[in-house]
Amino acid sequence: MTVTMLDINNGYEQKFQADGHHKEIDLINRDPKQVNEDVVKVDFEDVIAEPDGTHSLDGVWKASYTTFTVSKYWCYRILSAILGIPVALLWGFLFACLSFCHIWVVVPCIKSCLIESQCLSRIYSLAIHTFCDPLFEVLGKIFSSVRVVLRKEV
Repeated sequence: MTVTMLDINNGYEQKFQADGHHKEIDLINRDPKQVNEDVVKVDFEDVIAEPDGTHSLDGVWKASYTTFTVSKYWCYRILSAILGIPVALLWGFLFACLSFCHIWVVVPCIKSCLIESQCLSRIYSLAIHTFCDPLFEVLGKIFSSVRVVLRKEV
């Protein structure tokens, strides 16, 4: 029996699709929902600009551009290499806690309030119908005989 790479890949894909806790990661498009499209996309031209009439030396401008671009690139790489996993762990923990609180505290509390408010609304409705309906019915009968006549005097 010969096992080919296609057989191995098919087995891996079936295992991968069956497991709901894993998701394929796109290493090319790392912001598919464009969460940070306008926020942190900062280039040299977005930060440093020289208006007409105020220009530095061309060599200084080129060196500044290179320094900004390379330092931003490597600083981000180094910070994400050192702090990326711990910060991801903290955010994962935070969102797990928020999910836990929402599922086990917030939603049951809201449901409880809705149940109590239905009970209170029935009591309120009963009180309104018991006391206010007869009052407004009597006021309606009293004022039903009132006639308003408008005359235009010249």
